[in-house]
Amino acid sequence: MIDPHAPAPHSGVPRPLSGPGRAPLPVKPGTGRFLVLLGVFVCAACGLVYELELVALASYLMGDSVTQASVVLSVMVFAMGLGSLAAKRLRCRAAAGFGMVEAVLALVGGCSAMALYAVFAWTGDWGGPWSDGPRCLLVAFSLAIGVLIGAEVPLLMVLIQRIRRQDPGGAVADLFAADYVGALVGGLAFPFVLLPLFGQLTGALLTGAVNAVAGGALVLGLFRGDLSRRGRWLLLVANVTVLAVLAVAWVLVGDFERAARHALFGAPVRVAVQSPVQEVVLTGGEHGRPLGLYLDGRARVRGADAGRYRADLVDPAMRGGPHARVLVLGGGDGIAAREVLRFPGVRRVDVLDTDPAVVRLARTDPGLSALNGRALRDPRVRVTTGDVFGLLRAERGGFARGRYDVVVCDLPDPALTSSTKLYSEEFYGLVGRVLGPSGRVVVHGGPVSGRFWTVAETVRSAGLRVVAYRGSGGAGFVLGGWQVPRAGEVRVVRSGGTYAPSTLVHPRYGDVAP
Repeated sequence: MIDPHAPAPHSGVPRPLSGPGRAPLPVKPGTGRFLVLLGVFVCAACGLVYELELVALASYLMGDSVTQASVVLSVMVFAMGLGSLAAKRLRCRAAAGFGMVEAVLALVGGCSAMALYAVFAWTGDWGGPWSDGPRCLLVAFSLAIGVLIGAEVPLLMVLIQRIRRQDPGGAVADLFAADYVGALVGGLAFPFVLLPLFGQLTGALLTGAVNAVAGGALVLGLFRGDLSRRGRWLLLVANVTVLAVLAVAWVLVGDFERAARHALFGAPVRVAVQSPVQEVVLTGGEHGRPLGLYLDGRARVRGADAGRYRADLVDPAMRGGPHARVLVLGGGDGIAAREVLRFPGVRRVDVLDTDPAVVRLARTDPGLSALNGRALRDPRVRVTTGDVFGLLRAERGGFARGRYDVVVCDLPDPALTSSTKLYSEEFYGLVGRVLGPSGRVVVHGGPVSGRFWTVAETVRSAGLRVVAYRGSGGAGFVLGGWQVPRAGEVRVVRSGGTYAPSTLVHPRYGDVAP
C-alpha cells in the first residue's frame, strides 16, 4: 500500500531516517523544531567563540594578528569541509553522533586556550615560522575544532527532518539562519562580555561548558528515544566527564595563569588586569626587582631601560626649540611625561592614551608611579583616554590646530597590526595640524630595518621635514616638523647621563630639506 503522504521518488526530498518503529518525540513537532534551532544557535555561538579565542590568544602570544587570523580562519574553514564529509558516515545514528561531536567539541574548544598558553609559556618560540610548537598546536586545534563544527550541520539536518518532513532547501535555510544568528551573538559576546568579564582562559572554559550542556540536553532530552539504553548512558557519562574536566580546570585556572605568566615573563606577576583594550601585566617593582610592564604580552617598560628609551625619544624634540606645550600620544605609563617635565619652561603636558587601566596603574601602583616620578599627578599634566586617532581627527578635548610645540608619539610598536593606523600618512597629517609654526613631532620607528624606513617616509609624505636617528639603545626614531635640526645637532642620552650627537641612520633623512 502506498503512503499518500510519502514524497514522490523524483521529488528530491529525503525520507527521514526514523522509521515507524522509532520512539515518538516527547514534545510537539513545533516545539521540537524550535529546540533544534535553539541548539543550532547555541552551538554556532560557541563555535565562533572558539575561533575568536584562538585568534586572540595566538595574536597575544605570537604577534602579527593578520597572520594568526589568516592561519586560524583558513585552516578552520578547510577543516569544516572535512567534517561535513566525515559526518555522512554518522547519518544513520545522527542523534548519538551529534551528542558525541558536541561533547568532544566542548572538551577540545574549552581547553584549547589553556593548552596553547601552556605550550607557549613553557616552551616558547622554537624557531621557524611553521616549525615551532605554539604554531603547530594552533593549527592542530584549528583543524580539530573545524572538523567538529563542520560535522554539526549535516547531523542537525537529519535531526530536524526527524521531527518534520521538509524540503531540503527550506531545512537548510532554517538551519543556516539559526547558525548565522548564533555566530553573530558569539562574535559580539566574545569581545564585549567574555573577554572583559572572564578573560581568555576562563571564557573558553565557560563556553565549553555551555556547549556541552546544550548538545547533551538536546540529544538526551529530545532524541533520547533514538538511542539505546547503553547509548544514553555512554553519552551521559561523556558529558558529565567533560563538564567535570572543565570544572576542575576552572578551579585551577588562577594558579595556572600565575605559573604560566611567571614562566612567560621570567618574574613573579604582581598585577594582571584584563582591560577592554588589552591585558596589562606588572612584574617586579618591589624588593629591589626591576619593574616590567607588559601590554598583551609585549614588553612596554623594563626598569631602567625605560628611562633611556624615553630620553632618546623625548630629548631631541624638546631641545630643538620651544616646548611650553607638549602633547604625548600614548605614554599612559607616565615615563615620557616624566622626561618632558625635566625641561624648564614646560607649562602644560597633555597625555592621550587608549587604555584607562594603564593610566590608573601609572597613578596608583607604587612601583610604576615611583618609576615615572609621579608625573601624572603633576598639576601641569592632563590625561585623556580614548581613541587617539579619533580624538585628533575630531579636534575634541582641546586637541586644536597649532596648539603644541612638541608632539611625542610614544605608541605601540609599528609591527603590530592594531597600531597600523597610528603610523599612517593620515595620522601624521592630523599630528601636523596640532603642531605650532615651530612645532616638532618625534616617532618611535622600531628597529632600524625596512619597516623603520617606511615610518620615516610616511612622516615625510605628510609634508613634514624629517631627520632619522638611532638612539643609545639601538632603536630608530624619526624627528619631524616644519623646521627640524640637521642630523649633527640631534643629541641623545649616553650612559652616565651625558649627551652626544646621534648616529645618522640614512643620508636621505639627515637634512631639513623635504
